[in-house]
Amino acid sequence: MTFPNDENGSVLREMEDAGIDLSKPLLVEFFQLFEQEDNAKAMAEYMQTEESGFTVNFHPDKTPNVWDVDCTVEMLPSYDNIVAMEEKFEKLARKFDGYNDGWGIQVD
Repeated sequence: MTFPNDENGSVLREMEDAGIDLSKPLLVEFFQLFEQEDNAKAMAEYMQTEESGFTVNFHPDKTPNVWDVDCTVEMLPSYDNIVAMEEKFEKLARKFDGYNDGWGIQVD
C-alpha cells in the first residue's frame, strides 16, 4: 500500500511493515488530553451517552494535572478513516477545552 508522506502515513506504513494486516478492522484508540478534570469527565460522559460503538476510558495522565479520555473503536484503519476520525475527535475535544493527541492500535 502507498501512504501519504505525513505522520499518519508514516505510522500506517510502519504498522504494515511490522506485518499488521490493515485490510481488516482493528481496535483503534484515539487519545484526548485535558488540563481540567471536569472537562475530561464531561467529554467521557458525552461519548458514553451520545456516541455509539466506542469504548471510553477516562483516567489521569502520567503528566501531573492532565487527564486522558481514550476512545476505542473497531474500524478499518485506512488513511482516510484515521484522518476523518482524528478530525472528529479534534472538534469534539475542543468543545470540552481539550485536544486530540493522536491514535494507536491495540495488538493482541
